[in-house]
Amino acid sequence: MPHAEEEKKEEFFRPVGEMVEDVDAEGDDEPQIMDNIESLCMNCHEQGMTRLLLTQIPFFREVVLMSFECPHCHFKNCEIQSASVIQERGVSYSLKVNSKDDMDRQVVKADTCIAKFEELDLEIPPQRGQLTTVEGLLTTVLEDISAGQETRKAMQPEAFEQIEAFIANVRACLAGEKFPFTLTVDDVAGNSWIEPRPGDARGKWSRKDYERTPEQNERLGLTDTSESNPQPLDDDPIRPDEVHTFPATCPSCVRPCNTHMKLVDIPHFKEVVIMSTVCDSCGYKSNEVKTGGAVPSKGRIITLRVEDEEDLARDILKSETCGLSCPEINLDLTPGTLGGRFTTVEGLLQQVHDELHQRIFTGNGQVSDSIAPEAKERWIKFFDGLQDAKAGKIQFTMILDDPLAASYVQNLCAPDPDPQLTIEDVERTKEQEEDLGLTDMVLEGYESGEERDKVTREAAAKEEKKEEEAKVEA
Repeated sequence: MPHAEEEKKEEFFRPVGEMVEDVDAEGDDEPQIMDNIESLCMNCHEQGMTRLLLTQIPFFREVVLMSFECPHCHFKNCEIQSASVIQERGVSYSLKVNSKDDMDRQVVKADTCIAKFEELDLEIPPQRGQLTTVEGLLTTVLEDISAGQETRKAMQPEAFEQIEAFIANVRACLAGEKFPFTLTVDDVAGNSWIEPRPGDARGKWSRKDYERTPEQNERLGLTDTSESNPQPLDDDPIRPDEVHTFPATCPSCVRPCNTHMKLVDIPHFKEVVIMSTVCDSCGYKSNEVKTGGAVPSKGRIITLRVEDEEDLARDILKSETCGLSCPEINLDLTPGTLGGRFTTVEGLLQQVHDELHQRIFTGNGQVSDSIAPEAKERWIKFFDGLQDAKAGKIQFTMILDDPLAASYVQNLCAPDPDPQLTIEDVERTKEQEEDLGLTDMVLEGYESGEERDKVTREAAAKEEKKEEEAKVEA
């Protein structure tokens, strides 16, 4: 039965490239529309037509494209909605736009997403979903802001001048006169996206997954209020080799499920917590590794030279804060990608392969035709190199850069030094300190600070009491 459902999903959500091939073969003007719905035009209030198209976006997931057109006033509107469930975590993408080529990168902006152009001090709040490009997003903003300028010129001259200056900056960005600038999209539902390109330098394109706050879950309708006053968890200590199970809520279907937790002692490293969530209702599965302990004074860079199958079988712990790179195969993962993982070197490469492969390749194993030929060749070359590395056909270097020193690679010669393994403790950069929230954190002397605050509050209370007594006597 699940196989039949999967085939049905593949039929409905076909890649754009396959649809275009069908159009060329059949001689039609446009791909097959899944549904036509009569809808009210919000411009002239007559009846127009909304067309729905279910498709897959390369590197991303299934979406529903909606196109409205009114035959009476010729008003047109296009929107996009994710056909996927709300993701387990929120996601934030960042892209440094350095050239006109970057302006052509695709952007999916869901209706729960906030988009920002940092240098322009421009924030686009959550609104209708869009499938566009960086240039298209800026052009839409320019059109929306320019629409009321004539009225502002007559009614609000000062506002007109300020907006004109802003419009000039936007036009300069569109003309390529303001490079570089940064675009970020932040989606609490995890269904927005910026297109990556093979060979992107570290820091040019980045993705960061994050846990949603209770307020964000409530806005998405994920807060489960069916059970009030849940039973508290037992206060039994967590012991190694003992599995603890506690109730949770599935991030996919929002139904009750179980999360399993186990404490594992990694030799010559530290204790870590492995957490696994399984939902019997929808089949959702996830696993994650959490490291604990005090924040170290320095970060750590681990360099492993992988030469044979024995090296591929080494245990490896990649924390959430760890960046991973393999220069020989052009692999560079920013911190936060894949989350925390405790696996082997081969297993980590397999996870990287699976994560990217399902986003870039279509169901028949081919690269989507909607990808530019140059990018298609680079992706094929990248996957070939990744497969060779995973199979032990080439030697390569794996570098783990963790500002919290919470990552680990197995030392096969322990407790003696491993000639293929280099561990270097390094000072964290200011940017890393800010990203980790350590810049304003008070690590020492906070007790005395609390005492000072207490004395200040008591003195203020006494002064206020004296003022009230003076008013009564008067």
